[in-house]
Amino acid sequence: MQRTRPLPDCHPELSVIEWPNFREYRVENWRLARDGSGNVVRGATSWGWIDLCLPLVISFIWLRFRDSTVSCAFAVLVVGFSIYCRCTQVLHESVLVFPAYGIQLETHRGYPLLKPLFVSRRFIHASLLEDFVINEGLRRWNIRYYLAAVHGSSTDKIAIDVAFENILPYFPVLLEVYQGVQELMFYNHMDNRHTCI
Repeated sequence: MQRTRPLPDCHPELSVIEWPNFREYRVENWRLARDGSGNVVRGATSWGWIDLCLPLVISFIWLRFRDSTVSCAFAVLVVGFSIYCRCTQVLHESVLVFPAYGIQLETHRGYPLLKPLFVSRRFIHASLLEDFVINEGLRRWNIRYYLAAVHGSSTDKIAIDVAFENILPYFPVLLEVYQGVQELMFYNHMDNRHTCI
């Protein structure tokens, strides 16, 4: 296993992990600030000041209303919701490219200081994969670029799966991943041309 960061100065959240039979493009849920200061902007956070105030608020509610079933249920719901929000944050998303078999899109969720608690995977077989494209979408007044795997389905309809759908990295990261996937899945090294699978 060899891990590299192809864009270390401007987008160090992207890492490429070379395995013997496949390649993983991993985008972690943090980025550098766009003001040039080099500060890290985190998407997934561990404990903050609000989390530290939560036990004080719960203890106040518990002392005042411990005989009330509704208040106790409310306190349990608040604590449960807080733990749920902390443990389902997106830690990183990946595109795994298996040249002979297809691609796999992964989302890893969990608490930032622990290993991922939940992983969702979508595998697209090479025989169904038609193309892997950079597409653009409009969101209010912004243009957002995203990677999409265009593939057929069992009902002979075209389907699209979006890679990095929760993190939505910047265009240079998408371009690096796009070029890597195109090289491994669609580029014929014998004829030096782009071919369908």
